[in-house]
Amino acid sequence: MTYSVREIYYTLQGEGVQTGRPAVFLRFAGCNLWSGREAQRAEAVCRFCDTEFVGTDGPGGGKFGSAEALADAVRQAWPDSVTDGIPYVVCTGGEPLLQLDAAAVVALRAAGFEIGVESNGTIAAPAGIDWLCISPKGNAPLLQTEGDELKLVYPQPEPEAQPGVFEQMHFEHFSLQPLDNTEREANTRRALSYCLRHPKWRLSLQTHKILGID
Repeated sequence: MTYSVREIYYTLQGEGVQTGRPAVFLRFAGCNLWSGREAQRAEAVCRFCDTEFVGTDGPGGGKFGSAEALADAVRQAWPDSVTDGIPYVVCTGGEPLLQLDAAAVVALRAAGFEIGVESNGTIAAPAGIDWLCISPKGNAPLLQTEGDELKLVYPQPEPEAQPGVFEQMHFEHFSLQPLDNTEREANTRRALSYCLRHPKWRLSLQTHKILGID
């Protein structure tokens, strides 16, 4: 399999339960809920994506002809000067599970990485993932209904992706993240208010945007 990757880079995880953890971000190109083209955003299932996932010309991006070549590129992105702790890779997109297969999981583990995945939940995850974060989008059918974290962008237009729909699913953590658009301050207040009234949910802020890092 050839893996199409938008970018690979080292940074801090900016949101969700793993906020603040150093990680290599492996951003796969492509998504099944939006083409990534602005002209088609209004008709997309997910209309609020804030990530560039089209093409393979980002930092560290490209096409990798084997799982081993992909894992080697991820390993090279982990700084040699960082010698303590377990290296951590966040597989994201777009939708990473369009490409992240069992072979890639095996290769990343063989390269010494703990593996995190951020997915929209429309594709079942392969075995061997250490941290699975599912972020439901719009009215897309959710096939992956268990994992470590369910991180919901909030609010989404009713009746799409409302918090109560997911509360009985088998996730260890439930994170509510304010929608980042022109109404961000109001969305943050709404998310805060919801968490105060529903303690199962924890507020997730996009700290990488607050800090001004990638």
